[in-house]
Amino acid sequence: MKRSVWGMAIAIIVFVPAVLPAAEPVDVLRKDNLVAWCIVPFDATQRGPVERAKMLKELGLTRCAYDWRADHVPTFEQEIKAYQKQGIEFFAFWSVHDEAFRLFEQYDLHPQIWQTLRDPGEGSQPEKVEKAAQGLLPLAKRTAELHCKLGLYNHGGWGGKPENLVAVCQRLHELEQDHVGIVYNFHHGHEQINDWKSSFEVLQPWLLCLNLNGMNPGADPKILGIGKGQHEFEMIRVVVEAGYDGPIGILDHRSELDARESLQENLEGLEQVRTKLAASND
Repeated sequence: MKRSVWGMAIAIIVFVPAVLPAAEPVDVLRKDNLVAWCIVPFDATQRGPVERAKMLKELGLTRCAYDWRADHVPTFEQEIKAYQKQGIEFFAFWSVHDEAFRLFEQYDLHPQIWQTLRDPGEGSQPEKVEKAAQGLLPLAKRTAELHCKLGLYNHGGWGGKPENLVAVCQRLHELEQDHVGIVYNFHHGHEQINDWKSSFEVLQPWLLCLNLNGMNPGADPKILGIGKGQHEFEMIRVVVEAGYDGPIGILDHRSELDARESLQENLEGLEQVRTKLAASND
């Protein structure tokens, strides 16, 4: 009797096929993958840390990239505490400040550090790449010690071109700085509208974050809500179809608007893009 029961059990194990759920496609535009950007000095309401953290939570955003000016330095620690209270991730920090870096160590935070890649000046292309890499090497080593990724940030000019961003990243990796990547901004990338697919292929392996924006030719206007421009839908389609699964930034960056209004406009526009992409794939 026991043998027959074991035999039945083995038969069940052998002959019942494993049914696994189908893998869901990665939804890179989902809300919990979004990062709020340029919402501190650009906020017309001039919120403080507590109000800003509450605003993000109310919008359903859980990550913030922190931009700042000199008058925000005294409130760095308040910002950290306010985010912690509301469950907001201190995702990234703009540029460099000793007090912020001290606080990151104190609170065991490891945000991405976003640093503009600047034109290193005269020289051949290899010379410029080397000079740019060497200039960033001290910061790369410092961020490595903090266990923070260093994101080279496009802000126009030589340092805004995808091929230069990638070349400097590659050189820094050769210098054993493997935590260095790229933060690419649509609002500083209007020159790449027409060749976005090829530009994105170059950028994608190095991306730490991709910040979106409405995109019109000639940056007219430069800052525009997602869904309000002529080109961002096709540009975002390229990103989605390429399988990018990293963080996505949405921004305020408009001093004349309440940051809540700007973020809400981008959330609504992004939802329209998601709906349109889903419909186009049916």
